[in-house]
Amino acid sequence: MPSKKSKPKPRFFISAHDDAQSARPHIDSPQCRSSSYRLAYQDDEFILRDELRPVRLQLELLKPELILQENHIESTVVVFGSARIPDPATAEARLVSAEALYRKNKNDDTLKQKVDIARRALANSKYYEEARKLGGLISSNTAKDKMVVITGGGPGIMEAANRGAHEAGIPSIGMNVVLPFEQAPNPYITPELTFQFHYFAIRKMHLLMRARALAAFPGGFGTLDELFETLTLIQTQKVTSIPILLFGQEFWERVIDFNALVAEGTISPKDLNLFQYVETAEEAWKIISGVNPA
Repeated sequence: MPSKKSKPKPRFFISAHDDAQSARPHIDSPQCRSSSYRLAYQDDEFILRDELRPVRLQLELLKPELILQENHIESTVVVFGSARIPDPATAEARLVSAEALYRKNKNDDTLKQKVDIARRALANSKYYEEARKLGGLISSNTAKDKMVVITGGGPGIMEAANRGAHEAGIPSIGMNVVLPFEQAPNPYITPELTFQFHYFAIRKMHLLMRARALAAFPGGFGTLDELFETLTLIQTQKVTSIPILLFGQEFWERVIDFNALVAEGTISPKDLNLFQYVETAEEAWKIISGVNPA
Protein backbone atom coordinates (compact mmCIF):
# COMPACT_ATOMS: atom_id res chain seq x y z
CA MET A 1 0.00 0.00 0.00
CA PRO A 2 1.47 3.42 -0.95
CA SER A 3 2.35 5.77 1.87
CA LYS A 4 0.38 8.90 2.53
CA LYS A 5 3.28 10.98 1.14
CA SER A 6 2.97 9.30 -2.27
CA LYS A 7 -0.67 10.22 -2.70
CA PRO A 8 -1.28 13.20 -4.98
CA LYS A 9 -2.59 16.28 -3.31
CA PRO A 10 -6.28 16.88 -3.92
CA ARG A 11 -7.04 19.76 -6.27
CA PHE A 12 -9.58 22.36 -5.35
CA PHE A 13 -10.19 23.33 -9.00
CA ILE A 14 -10.71 20.84 -11.81
CA SER A 15 -8.07 20.90 -14.56
CA ALA A 16 -8.38 23.25 -17.51
CA HIS A 17 -8.61 20.21 -19.80
CA ASP A 18 -11.57 18.84 -17.89
CA ASP A 19 -13.16 22.26 -17.75
CA ALA A 20 -12.79 22.69 -21.52
CA GLN A 21 -14.37 19.29 -22.08
CA SER A 22 -17.30 20.19 -19.87
CA ALA A 23 -17.74 23.49 -21.70
CA ARG A 24 -18.40 21.82 -25.06
CA PRO A 25 -21.90 22.82 -26.24
CA HIS A 26 -24.47 20.09 -25.65
CA ILE A 27 -27.01 21.64 -28.00
CA ASP A 28 -26.72 23.39 -31.35
CA SER A 29 -28.14 26.86 -30.96
CA PRO A 30 -27.25 30.40 -32.07
CA GLN A 31 -26.23 31.18 -28.52
CA CYS A 32 -23.81 28.22 -28.28
CA ARG A 33 -22.34 28.97 -31.71
CA SER A 34 -21.54 32.56 -30.78
CA SER A 35 -17.87 33.35 -30.23
CA SER A 36 -18.81 35.20 -27.06
CA TYR A 37 -19.91 31.88 -25.57
CA ARG A 38 -16.48 30.24 -25.93
CA LEU A 39 -14.21 30.01 -22.92
CA ALA A 40 -11.73 32.86 -23.17
CA TYR A 41 -8.68 30.60 -23.38
CA GLN A 42 -10.27 28.59 -26.21
CA ASP A 43 -11.21 31.64 -28.26
CA ASP A 44 -8.43 32.30 -30.78
CA GLU A 45 -10.05 35.47 -32.07
CA PHE A 46 -10.13 36.84 -28.55
CA ILE A 47 -6.56 35.78 -27.65
CA LEU A 48 -5.23 37.40 -30.84
CA ARG A 49 -6.85 40.79 -30.24
CA ASP A 50 -4.45 43.75 -30.00
CA GLU A 51 -5.65 44.43 -26.46
CA LEU A 52 -4.44 40.95 -25.41
CA ARG A 53 -0.79 41.65 -26.27
CA PRO A 54 0.24 41.75 -22.57
CA VAL A 55 -1.32 38.32 -22.06
CA ARG A 56 0.49 36.90 -25.10
CA LEU A 57 3.76 38.34 -23.82
CA GLN A 58 3.24 36.61 -20.50
CA LEU A 59 2.38 33.30 -22.17
CA GLU A 60 5.48 33.52 -24.36
CA LEU A 61 7.58 34.10 -21.28
CA LEU A 62 5.94 31.32 -19.28
CA LYS A 63 5.73 28.45 -21.77
CA PRO A 64 9.48 27.95 -22.39
CA GLU A 65 10.24 28.58 -18.73
CA LEU A 66 7.97 25.77 -17.56
CA ILE A 67 9.27 23.35 -20.19
CA LEU A 68 12.92 24.09 -19.34
CA GLN A 69 12.16 23.62 -15.65
CA GLU A 70 10.44 20.31 -16.35
CA ASN A 71 13.55 19.19 -18.23
CA HIS A 72 15.78 20.24 -15.31
CA ILE A 73 17.84 22.64 -17.43
CA GLU A 74 19.59 25.10 -15.15
CA SER A 75 22.78 26.13 -17.00
CA THR A 76 23.35 26.94 -20.66
CA VAL A 77 26.02 28.23 -23.01
CA VAL A 78 24.60 30.60 -25.62
CA VAL A 79 25.95 30.45 -29.15
CA PHE A 80 25.20 33.42 -31.41
CA GLY A 81 26.26 33.73 -35.04
CA SER A 82 25.18 34.23 -38.62
CA ALA A 83 22.46 32.10 -40.15
CA ARG A 84 24.25 32.63 -43.48
CA ILE A 85 27.57 30.91 -42.74
CA PRO A 86 27.28 27.41 -44.24
CA ASP A 87 29.26 24.26 -43.60
CA PRO A 88 32.49 23.99 -45.67
CA ALA A 89 31.10 21.50 -48.22
CA THR A 90 28.07 23.68 -48.96
CA ALA A 91 30.22 26.81 -49.12
CA GLU A 92 32.62 25.20 -51.60
CA ALA A 93 29.77 23.99 -53.83
CA ARG A 94 28.25 27.48 -53.88
CA LEU A 95 31.59 29.01 -54.86
CA VAL A 96 32.04 26.53 -57.72
CA SER A 97 28.54 27.35 -58.96
CA ALA A 98 29.09 31.12 -58.70
CA GLU A 99 32.43 30.93 -60.53
CA ALA A 100 30.89 28.86 -63.32
CA LEU A 101 28.17 31.46 -63.88
CA TYR A 102 30.70 34.30 -63.83
CA ARG A 103 32.96 32.61 -66.40
CA LYS A 104 30.04 32.65 -68.83
CA ASN A 105 29.59 36.42 -68.44
CA LYS A 106 32.61 38.22 -67.03
CA ASN A 107 31.09 41.62 -67.76
CA ASP A 108 28.36 41.10 -65.18
CA ASP A 109 29.38 42.95 -62.00
CA THR A 110 26.55 41.33 -60.06
CA LEU A 111 27.93 37.87 -60.80
CA LYS A 112 31.42 39.02 -59.81
CA GLN A 113 30.04 40.26 -56.50
CA LYS A 114 28.38 36.89 -55.94
CA VAL A 115 31.74 35.18 -56.50
CA ASP A 116 33.41 37.48 -53.97
CA ILE A 117 30.69 36.81 -51.40
CA ALA A 118 30.93 33.06 -52.04
CA ARG A 119 34.70 33.21 -51.45
CA ARG A 120 34.17 35.00 -48.15
CA ALA A 121 31.52 32.45 -47.18
CA LEU A 122 33.99 29.62 -47.86
CA ALA A 123 36.63 31.35 -45.74
CA ASN A 124 34.09 31.92 -42.96
CA SER A 125 32.87 28.33 -43.08
CA LYS A 126 35.73 27.53 -40.70
CA TYR A 127 33.53 29.11 -38.02
CA TYR A 128 30.81 26.56 -38.75
CA GLU A 129 33.28 23.82 -37.87
CA GLU A 130 34.44 25.64 -34.72
CA ALA A 131 30.83 26.13 -33.57
CA ARG A 132 30.19 22.45 -34.22
CA LYS A 133 33.24 21.46 -32.18
CA LEU A 134 32.22 23.85 -29.40
CA GLY A 135 28.73 22.37 -29.26
CA GLY A 136 30.28 18.95 -28.80
CA LEU A 137 32.72 20.09 -26.13
CA ILE A 138 30.02 21.84 -24.10
CA SER A 139 27.67 18.88 -24.35
CA SER A 140 30.32 16.33 -23.39
CA ASN A 141 31.30 18.10 -20.18
CA THR A 142 30.92 16.08 -17.00
CA ALA A 143 30.70 18.95 -14.53
CA LYS A 144 28.12 18.78 -11.76
CA ASP A 145 26.51 21.95 -13.12
CA LYS A 146 26.07 20.47 -16.60
CA MET A 147 25.74 23.10 -19.31
CA VAL A 148 23.41 22.76 -22.29
CA VAL A 149 23.90 24.37 -25.70
CA ILE A 150 21.28 26.98 -26.58
CA THR A 151 21.03 28.83 -29.90
CA GLY A 152 18.60 30.93 -31.89
CA GLY A 153 17.56 27.70 -33.56
CA GLY A 154 18.23 28.65 -37.17
CA PRO A 155 20.73 27.54 -39.81
CA GLY A 156 24.40 28.48 -40.13
CA ILE A 157 26.37 28.91 -36.91
CA MET A 158 23.29 28.06 -34.84
CA GLU A 159 22.83 24.80 -36.70
CA ALA A 160 26.51 23.98 -36.21
CA ALA A 161 26.34 24.34 -32.40
CA ASN A 162 23.16 22.27 -32.16
CA ARG A 163 24.75 19.73 -34.50
CA GLY A 164 27.78 19.35 -32.24
CA ALA A 165 25.50 18.63 -29.30
CA HIS A 166 23.41 16.21 -31.36
CA GLU A 167 26.51 14.32 -32.46
CA ALA A 168 27.57 14.05 -28.81
CA GLY A 169 24.19 12.47 -28.07
CA ILE A 170 23.15 15.29 -25.72
CA PRO A 171 19.97 17.43 -25.89
CA SER A 172 20.27 21.06 -26.97
CA ILE A 173 17.89 24.01 -27.18
CA GLY A 174 16.79 26.14 -30.13
CA MET A 175 14.77 29.34 -29.89
CA ASN A 176 13.38 30.40 -33.25
CA VAL A 177 11.67 33.70 -33.88
CA VAL A 178 8.97 34.26 -36.49
CA LEU A 179 10.59 35.95 -39.51
CA PRO A 180 9.78 36.29 -43.20
CA PHE A 181 12.94 34.22 -43.84
CA GLU A 182 15.46 31.95 -42.04
CA GLN A 183 12.92 31.04 -39.35
CA ALA A 184 12.72 27.25 -39.71
CA PRO A 185 14.34 25.29 -36.88
CA ASN A 186 17.46 23.38 -37.85
CA PRO A 187 17.21 19.56 -37.72
CA TYR A 188 19.71 19.09 -34.88
CA ILE A 189 17.71 20.72 -32.06
CA THR A 190 16.09 18.36 -29.57
CA PRO A 191 12.42 18.42 -30.71
CA GLU A 192 10.93 18.87 -27.23
CA LEU A 193 13.37 21.77 -26.63
CA THR A 194 12.49 23.61 -29.85
CA PHE A 195 10.66 26.88 -29.25
CA GLN A 196 9.14 29.57 -31.44
CA PHE A 197 8.74 33.21 -30.42
CA HIS A 198 6.95 36.22 -31.78
CA TYR A 199 8.62 38.75 -29.48
CA PHE A 200 12.37 39.31 -29.90
CA ALA A 201 12.62 40.71 -26.37
CA ILE A 202 11.17 37.59 -24.74
CA ARG A 203 13.35 35.35 -26.90
CA LYS A 204 16.52 37.23 -25.94
CA MET A 205 15.52 37.06 -22.28
CA HIS A 206 15.16 33.27 -22.48
CA LEU A 207 18.47 32.94 -24.34
CA LEU A 208 20.25 34.62 -21.43
CA MET A 209 18.26 33.57 -18.38
CA ARG A 210 20.35 30.45 -17.68
CA ALA A 211 23.53 31.47 -19.47
CA ARG A 212 26.91 30.67 -17.94
CA ALA A 213 28.80 31.90 -21.01
CA LEU A 214 28.20 33.42 -24.43
CA ALA A 215 30.05 32.58 -27.65
CA ALA A 216 29.50 35.10 -30.44
CA PHE A 217 30.63 34.08 -33.91
CA PRO A 218 30.71 36.40 -36.95
CA GLY A 219 27.22 37.52 -37.84
CA GLY A 220 24.99 40.33 -38.99
CA PHE A 221 22.34 42.58 -37.44
CA GLY A 222 20.81 39.83 -35.30
CA THR A 223 24.14 38.72 -33.85
CA LEU A 224 25.19 42.31 -33.18
CA ASP A 225 21.85 43.06 -31.53
CA GLU A 226 22.12 40.05 -29.21
CA LEU A 227 25.78 40.70 -28.42
CA PHE A 228 25.36 44.37 -27.59
CA GLU A 229 22.26 43.79 -25.50
CA THR A 230 24.25 41.28 -23.43
CA LEU A 231 27.19 43.67 -23.10
CA THR A 232 24.81 46.44 -22.02
CA LEU A 233 23.13 44.25 -19.40
CA ILE A 234 26.50 43.28 -17.92
CA GLN A 235 27.90 46.81 -18.14
CA THR A 236 24.89 48.20 -16.28
CA GLN A 237 24.94 45.31 -13.77
CA LYS A 238 21.46 44.13 -14.69
CA VAL A 239 22.81 40.59 -14.97
CA THR A 240 25.74 38.73 -13.46
CA SER A 241 28.93 38.92 -15.50
CA ILE A 242 29.63 35.87 -17.67
CA PRO A 243 32.43 35.11 -20.14
CA ILE A 244 31.69 36.71 -23.51
CA LEU A 245 33.83 35.12 -26.19
CA LEU A 246 34.13 36.71 -29.63
CA PHE A 247 35.23 34.16 -32.21
CA GLY A 248 37.55 35.62 -34.84
CA GLN A 249 39.45 38.67 -33.65
CA GLU A 250 40.16 39.81 -37.21
CA PHE A 251 36.44 39.87 -38.04
CA TRP A 252 35.35 41.68 -34.91
CA GLU A 253 38.11 44.31 -35.01
CA ARG A 254 37.29 45.03 -38.65
CA VAL A 255 33.55 45.29 -38.01
CA ILE A 256 33.58 47.12 -34.64
CA ASP A 257 36.26 49.54 -33.46
CA PHE A 258 35.88 49.14 -29.70
CA ASN A 259 39.02 51.21 -29.07
CA ALA A 260 37.43 54.11 -30.97
CA LEU A 261 34.51 53.98 -28.54
CA VAL A 262 36.99 54.30 -25.66
CA ALA A 263 38.81 57.15 -27.41
CA GLU A 264 35.52 58.98 -27.96
CA GLY A 265 34.65 58.53 -24.29
CA THR A 266 31.42 56.68 -25.03
CA ILE A 267 32.57 53.59 -23.12
CA SER A 268 35.13 53.20 -20.35
CA PRO A 269 38.50 51.48 -20.87
CA LYS A 270 37.40 48.82 -18.35
CA ASP A 271 34.46 47.94 -20.60
CA LEU A 272 36.94 46.27 -22.95
CA ASN A 273 37.34 43.64 -20.25
CA LEU A 274 33.71 42.56 -20.68
CA PHE A 275 34.71 40.34 -23.61
CA GLN A 276 37.69 38.44 -25.00
CA TYR A 277 38.69 37.11 -28.38
CA VAL A 278 39.11 33.43 -29.17
CA GLU A 279 39.92 31.52 -32.35
CA THR A 280 39.17 27.89 -31.61
CA ALA A 281 36.56 25.80 -29.83
CA GLU A 282 39.23 24.33 -27.58
CA GLU A 283 40.37 27.79 -26.47
CA ALA A 284 36.78 28.82 -25.78
CA TRP A 285 36.02 25.68 -23.80
CA LYS A 286 39.05 26.23 -21.54
CA ILE A 287 37.63 29.61 -20.62
CA ILE A 288 34.05 28.39 -20.25
CA SER A 289 35.11 25.49 -18.06
CA GLY A 290 37.14 27.80 -15.84
CA VAL A 291 40.63 26.89 -17.01
CA ASN A 292 42.82 29.73 -18.20
CA PRO A 293 43.96 29.22 -21.78
CA ALA A 294 47.68 28.67 -22.38
